[in-house]
Amino acid sequence: MLLRNGHLVDPGQAIDGVTDIRIEGDHIAEVGPDLPVKPGEEMMDLAGLYVIPGLIDLHVHLRDPGHEDSEDLESGSRAAIAGGFTTVVAMPNTDPVIDNVPMATYIQEKSRRLGYADVIPSAAITKGEMGKEITEIGMLKEAGVPAFTDDGKTVMDAGVLRNAMDYGVPFDVLFMEHCEDPYLRDRGVMNEGQVATELGLFGAPKEAEEIIIMRDIMLAELTGARLHIQHLSTARGLDMVRTAKAKGLPVSCEVTPHHLFLTEETVRGYNTLAKVAPPLRTAEDNAALIDGLRDGTVDCIATDHAPHAAEFKDCEFVRARFGISSIEVAFPLAWTRLVGSGQLTLSDLVRLMSARPAQLLGLERGSLIPGYLADILVFDPTTERAVDPSTFYSKGKNCPYTGEQLSGWPVHVLRAGKAILQDGKIIERSETV
Repeated sequence: MLLRNGHLVDPGQAIDGVTDIRIEGDHIAEVGPDLPVKPGEEMMDLAGLYVIPGLIDLHVHLRDPGHEDSEDLESGSRAAIAGGFTTVVAMPNTDPVIDNVPMATYIQEKSRRLGYADVIPSAAITKGEMGKEITEIGMLKEAGVPAFTDDGKTVMDAGVLRNAMDYGVPFDVLFMEHCEDPYLRDRGVMNEGQVATELGLFGAPKEAEEIIIMRDIMLAELTGARLHIQHLSTARGLDMVRTAKAKGLPVSCEVTPHHLFLTEETVRGYNTLAKVAPPLRTAEDNAALIDGLRDGTVDCIATDHAPHAAEFKDCEFVRARFGISSIEVAFPLAWTRLVGSGQLTLSDLVRLMSARPAQLLGLERGSLIPGYLADILVFDPTTERAVDPSTFYSKGKNCPYTGEQLSGWPVHVLRAGKAILQDGKIIERSETV
């Protein structure tokens, strides 16, 4: 297949211009201007469209197994493709928890059978995410699990986390930490501050997140383990990561679209769609995180895609579950709000949403270098469309961006050289055989 006349942006090759791409089998074969069409070769004309490496999301909740009423691997991986994500890392807080090789294998094999996005399982740091006994990290790594997290919970026993890190260092795994002290957060359901007071809701102080970030950085320094801070939300937490990086520590972090673009003000009206953990913070925190995107302190934009069945959000605020369904709108949000406003370049976005996540996972992806897997996103830079959760492939319609006019919508997505999204629609399996 030959992709012609698309505007390729690939910082891995220092390319930003109209360039052709030849795909042979499931890999990139050739990249260059005015490539000749070979006899019998399929050709796609991408004039007026941008071409970038397929996106990689380090943080998604696919609810499978155990909570398939909210999402499953099929709906979630289709939603990922619709959002431009060709690779996603599934969190282990399922039922049962992904904490052993058979559970990880279940995710891998089901993902392969489905044939949409590549779903890579993360595994729990502790068995059952109970925070007491570490999992078989070495066996899980050998089975293809690159990252470990008790996401949804913090490993509160520092000794247990230190043991896991010590054990994991020889296997070069990534420890992804949800940083929130549950005792300090207590009954907090939104950011502690004036808005929480006005609404009569219990607030969670920023310190609940920051104390754990600092503790975990110190443990990374002690053990040499690779530490990744999930869904970082505060300016001071970001400064801690910045300081750690300046010391040369193996520390990385991600931020979510909702912590970049929404604030505690979004909760007004007891908007359950804005209930997340860690909570939405202040405009000052958002601005600091955007600065972190620009200066390289933030490594990745990850969605923390957290779909829920309607009944878990259509209820009183204190009873509503935490999370936002966002994987289908994350890239258009970033393109419109960050690149469209001139705060980032598309090259920056490729780094944050593809190249750097691939690097952290140890994958030869995140670039369209010849020899790499042909995971490709083609998007329309100009056409605007309103966000409409009723059209989501995800079962989770719990999205606070309804009605927002965004551009940058995915048009075509290729996964391992195979078209999975065409003209903005998933190609059904019967059509791809």
